[in-house]
Amino acid sequence: MKNDFTAEGAEGAEKPKTGEIMKEKLNAISESIIGAAIAVHRELGPGLLEAAYEACLEYELQDRGFLVERQHPLPVRYRGVLVDCGFRLDLRVNGLVIVELKAVEKLEKIHEAQVNTYLRLTNLHLGLLMNFNVLRLVDGVKRVVRDFPE
Repeated sequence: MKNDFTAEGAEGAEKPKTGEIMKEKLNAISESIIGAAIAVHRELGPGLLEAAYEACLEYELQDRGFLVERQHPLPVRYRGVLVDCGFRLDLRVNGLVIVELKAVEKLEKIHEAQVNTYLRLTNLHLGLLMNFNVLRLVDGVKRVVRDFPE
């Protein structure tokens, strides 16, 4: 797949910057993840445990051709040493997007802070916080961005 967004044959046309390409790639991946999550939610509905949605979303994303790491360990770097603190990413998609799943009454600021911390620890730019305990999944999705590519 060619990522050339200039008019073909246009002389002097500006080539997209690396940050712009990465931004478009992250947006496309997140859009696909949200679509897969909506498919899972339509099939299962609200009311299940987080682990059920996690397993089904992993399956749905893999079925759509994504590389998915489930319960990926996340050590903390402390004074130059990696320390295993038991943190785990629910899902990491294509090594670029963190997906944190919840099945709670409502998302709280602490949930967003959790995703922000995971983004900082992994040096990634985009996380999706998803609460499956809603009637319409779109009402339970929050994009969390950290230093998004310019």
